[in-house]
Amino acid sequence: MEWNPNTLQFLSETFLHTLSPAPEPRRRAESALSEAADRPNFALTVLRLIAEPSVDDQIRQAAAVNFKNHLRHRWSPSDDNAATIIASEKVQIKSLIVPLMLSASPKIQSQLSEALALISNHDFPKSWPDLLPELVANLHKASQTSDYYKTNDLLLDLKYCLDSFAAPLLEIFLKTASIIDSAVNSGANLRPLFESQRLCCRIFYSLNFQELPEFFEDHMNEWMTEFRKYLTNGYPALEGSGPDGIAVVDELRAAVCENINLYMEKNEEEFQGYLNDFALAVWTLLGNVSQLSSRDRLAITAIKFLTTVSTSVHHALFAGEGVIPQICQGIVIPNVRLREDDEELFEMNYIEFIRRDMEGSDLDTRRRIACELLKGIGMHYGDAVRSIVSAQIQNLLSSFAANPGENWKDKDCAIYLVVSLATKKAGSSYVSTELVDVQSFFESVIVPELQSPDVNGYPILKAGALKFFTMFRAQISKHVVLRFFQDLARFLAAESNVVHSYAANCIEKLLLVKDEGGKALYTSEDINPIFLILMNNLFNALKFPESEENQYVMKCIMRVLGVADISVDVARVCIEGLSSLLGEVCKNPKNPVFNHYIFESVAILVKRACERDLSLVSAFEASLFPRLEMILANDVTEFLPYTFQLLAQLVELNRPPIPPIYMQIFEILLSPDSWERKPNVPALVRLLQAFLQKAPNEISQGDRLTKVLGIFEKLIQSSSTEQGFYVLNTVIESLQYDVIKPYISHIWAALFRELQNRRTVKLIKSLLIFMSLFLIKHGSSNVVDSMNSVQPGIFIVIMNQFWIPNLKLITGVIELKLTAIASTRLICESPVLLDPTASISWGKMVDSIITLLSRPEQDRVEEEPDMPDFSENVGYTATFVRLHNAGKKEEDPLKDIRDPREFFVASLSRLSALSPGRYPKVISENVDPANQTALLQFCSTYNLQIV
Repeated sequence: MEWNPNTLQFLSETFLHTLSPAPEPRRRAESALSEAADRPNFALTVLRLIAEPSVDDQIRQAAAVNFKNHLRHRWSPSDDNAATIIASEKVQIKSLIVPLMLSASPKIQSQLSEALALISNHDFPKSWPDLLPELVANLHKASQTSDYYKTNDLLLDLKYCLDSFAAPLLEIFLKTASIIDSAVNSGANLRPLFESQRLCCRIFYSLNFQELPEFFEDHMNEWMTEFRKYLTNGYPALEGSGPDGIAVVDELRAAVCENINLYMEKNEEEFQGYLNDFALAVWTLLGNVSQLSSRDRLAITAIKFLTTVSTSVHHALFAGEGVIPQICQGIVIPNVRLREDDEELFEMNYIEFIRRDMEGSDLDTRRRIACELLKGIGMHYGDAVRSIVSAQIQNLLSSFAANPGENWKDKDCAIYLVVSLATKKAGSSYVSTELVDVQSFFESVIVPELQSPDVNGYPILKAGALKFFTMFRAQISKHVVLRFFQDLARFLAAESNVVHSYAANCIEKLLLVKDEGGKALYTSEDINPIFLILMNNLFNALKFPESEENQYVMKCIMRVLGVADISVDVARVCIEGLSSLLGEVCKNPKNPVFNHYIFESVAILVKRACERDLSLVSAFEASLFPRLEMILANDVTEFLPYTFQLLAQLVELNRPPIPPIYMQIFEILLSPDSWERKPNVPALVRLLQAFLQKAPNEISQGDRLTKVLGIFEKLIQSSSTEQGFYVLNTVIESLQYDVIKPYISHIWAALFRELQNRRTVKLIKSLLIFMSLFLIKHGSSNVVDSMNSVQPGIFIVIMNQFWIPNLKLITGVIELKLTAIASTRLICESPVLLDPTASISWGKMVDSIITLLSRPEQDRVEEEPDMPDFSENVGYTATFVRLHNAGKKEEDPLKDIRDPREFFVASLSRLSALSPGRYPKVISENVDPANQTALLQFCSTYNLQIV
């Protein structure tokens, strides 16, 4: 690809189209870029586009993302199918990327720095010796100039160049510090100087992150002196200039707090001489940090530092009289108390509020970090913390009781403290607290909110109560919980997005609670009395503004459908509601989590309602098919895997002959284009299996079976080897041998070819399972004869080289049973193995069967996992997501045989009785002594003998 005006125009327009909200131009552009990516100098040309100042920033940023991803696949590809960037192109890219990164805008710079890291991970230092000198030269150049407006260019990922970089970093840091000291009262512009120091602090953090480098240990005093100065000194010229000026100083102070916190966590011994001064500085600083949201980052990093100190061996700093009450009063309560910003977030951006408040992404909020500080101090001073916080909670509740309308935030603060300081039992959902008695707190504090007739009054308090209910659900007695199911359903009608989301989440989580025996605590009997109200309110909740794609409500719908008894009438209403939602999201899929739960809800409704009453199948088809056809016709990429899984579920519910409309869909399956997108493959295989099982006669007609086997062959040649075998195994299992017979030689030839090309564990195990299933379904003679018809004597070679040595690798209950019984039938039925000349092979097979049946999986499976194929699924691409409720039922092809061990010993016993004395000798010569002992134990267990 040459760099010229035409190329510039082509790439500019193409990258612009990749940003289009319309799917068709976006897909055309992505396809054009994919094709262009295979041409020489593509990456270099894209890099030149990024450097072109006349091109719109949005296009250049899209190009930078593409450049980074292109390098990830092509610089040193692990996938044999990906072409490597040629050497001459690499040289030019390395010569251009550093200066371009240093001059780029922040968003483009971040992409190019990742690209630089990708190249350096492979080439630095041996294949890129010029990188470090170039970076150091740029830093020296920056330290010699007084133009600090360009220091943003220094924000680089330079961890790997520590030895040469540390000294110039300290040099520029100290020089800037001296300029700040001399300019602080002169009225000079301090902003670029502070920005430079902040960048230096961030690089300091990166270079010290893994361990304390010798250079930094030798110069620790110089760094720490300046760090402490920024925490203790005031800078009126900046801080007095308004919020922007304070923000610049706060950003530097926050970076300093992160650095000293890092040293406290990783270099405690070397840092301890500075600890007292910094603890006092941070403590004093926190006393002066206002509640303005613009100062959150400084407050959070400062509190994190104190939290780290509280959990260290230097925790005695908190042991002084009055220190913990002072922390609680001066730091914790002010930062936990609800602020106007929190209320605004609650009302204006409920998704972000929930993400922070309920999903644990609030570690970087003042409320959460203040509670973390209390937890840290409580590690060594638990009794004191519990006593003080419990008293604070009671004070807050008393304040609320005195004037609920005025002091409602005190109650919110009390609930938040209890919830945030609760302890979760590892590996379970059980949560406990020593601050309050859960049952009595629930009854006295939470229940009044739940029973409030006005679901819209004081919504933040309602949300807090619902969150408490959800968190402590396992500790509240079932008979108590059942009193409030009706109230939970009522709160689904609350206008607040947070409140009806929390109500849905609470119901959903309650339905997951297990009793001591591991069974669901709440059953259909508990849900049925309010089922209609519940479903009605849940569907109505999705009509509230901004809750049209509320994933908590949708997940609750899925969970309720999985528990309640679904009558025919309710099933019809539910499928109509879900189909309507599906039709809406098809127009513009936005929320993948919400969309997943729609499809799961449909799948569970189909599964539970139709399996109970097959007359519903046609009604469900009438409702769903228009939406599923819309997905197929409009090629809604995100939904195709879901659609194929649902269709498979519907096919399996039909009785043969299946309706003609399904055979039209089957023709889509046979199109090679359908299999091009890797994320679709497992779902397509699932659907193909359903057709093979339910429409074997239709598939046997014309050239359909030829096309099906063509799909199998293509799949086993790709990374979807197992998927190819799923198709093949279903063919063998579902079709009569007379139908398959003309194709058997072709199948074996394809398998032998793959075996020659790559002998992976996955391929060999899949081959053993296929041969075993073939033998079970169609007899050992057909297996042996059909293999030998491809190449005389090949069966015994395959058996000796692959079957016998790898049988021990089989895992899975059904797979183990299948292969053990097939192997047993082979040694007891096949003339090839019963021939005295094959006695060694016979004995070795017996040895392998005993290993498989007698040893636990961990003792016999030592396989190296095959390298996963990441190449087609990096970045923002559609992926296959399995629908749990539309999963294929695992069928046992040997239901009539209960115990494979008994079958094995009984078969050997019958065989040996026909030739007394022959087989014990073969066993003693070819079976491992430990396995001979195991065989004797089998004989004893089943009261059988080998004679």
